[in-house]
Amino acid sequence: MASPKDLRFTKTHEWVRVEGNEATVGITDHAQEELGDITFVELPEIGAEYSRFDPMSAIESVKAASDIYAPVAGKVIAVNESLENSPEKINQSSYGDGWIARLALRDPKDLYELMDAEAYDAYLEEIEE
Repeated sequence: MASPKDLRFTKTHEWVRVEGNEATVGITDHAQEELGDITFVELPEIGAEYSRFDPMSAIESVKAASDIYAPVAGKVIAVNESLENSPEKINQSSYGDGWIARLALRDPKDLYELMDAEAYDAYLEEIEE
């Protein structure tokens, strides 16, 4: 499945969608498939500030626990509280209802350091060989 064209991606399988000065962050469909059934999501604190690639959250599944890294620098302005009771939303809709946090974007130039959908899909092919 091709990755959504309106997103940017990290090599640690986070995605970011930027609208204005707001960056919505989640994990990729590839990441949720690798993790298997997600059982818990530790959400970041509203108001917390992160530099690019800082660990900002954690996720647990039947297979593993993993950190979620901030793909861009910013301040947390919203979290997806529905994941506290329904972490499986990430498995069901990793690019939609399974988003993790929204950040006030500190520096739009951070996006240039991330992969577009085409580059991310090529990266996935490379690591799966």
